Amino acid sequence: MNALTMPVADGWTIARRNALKIRRSPDLLGSAIMFPIVFVLMFAYVFGSVIEVPGMSYREFLLPGIFVQAVVMGAQITGYTLTLDLQKGIFDRFRSLPMAPSAVLIGQTVADVLMNLASLVVMAVMGLIVGWRVHTSPQEAVLGFGLLLLFAYAFSWFTATVALGLRTPESFNNVATMVSFPLMFVSNAYLDSSKLPTPLRVVAEWNPASTFTQAVRELFGNTSDAMTTSDAWPMRHAVPASLLWIAVMLIVFVPLATRLYKKAVSG
Repeated sequence: MNALTMPVADGWTIARRNALKIRRSPDLLGSAIMFPIVFVLMFAYVFGSVIEVPGMSYREFLLPGIFVQAVVMGAQITGYTLTLDLQKGIFDRFRSLPMAPSAVLIGQTVADVLMNLASLVVMAVMGLIVGWRVHTSPQEAVLGFGLLLLFAYAFSWFTATVALGLRTPESFNNVATMVSFPLMFVSNAYLDSSKLPTPLRVVAEWNPASTFTQAVRELFGNTSDAMTTSDAWPMRHAVPASLLWIAVMLIVFVPLATRLYKKAVSG
């Protein structure tokens, strides 16, 4: 087995192991699926009755943002699981096995993409129940879900980097909460960011969560000509900007996470 196929084969083995572990830990899978469902119901039926979006239903406006939120929350399981494995000494056992060092991180991030796929399926079904619809072609809809899964994979490497830097579940959970809440709430996920005060509006327009939400809205056809159009480049070119964000995250955090992992297992 050569240097290229060995990490892939070993990574798939670790991915299967992590997928089984998630299946046997309903609290992890439940938090990734149930929390976004609660947000759908709360925003759709509580805030949806008082929030108006020009030219379209608030529920159709909302669901792409909830999809992005589900991906952000699901990717955090990567970091949390890595800190647990560090704490329990699982990495020491992996180090004694004849496997590629990068397989652990590859397997963890791939397993979390599979979990995010399950989460998105549940979210899409819930969205259809509350009134969300896709108004574009099947090909564009598939591209929308594909973009969400690519974002999930890239963001998992970011959370892996943070987790390997902090090394404890408690610290990681605190930092993840401090990052994820501003990331989602100072964005266009739940409301029209053009209505925000100027400083917050600028932050929201350049927020990657806003970029991915806008890209998915365009691919699903959940947009309206009656809404205010932002002049910010990421909002006007949301799909290419999203792909750029994915590339940047992978280029930066894959080698950084790998370096931190090697340091963690050798320390």
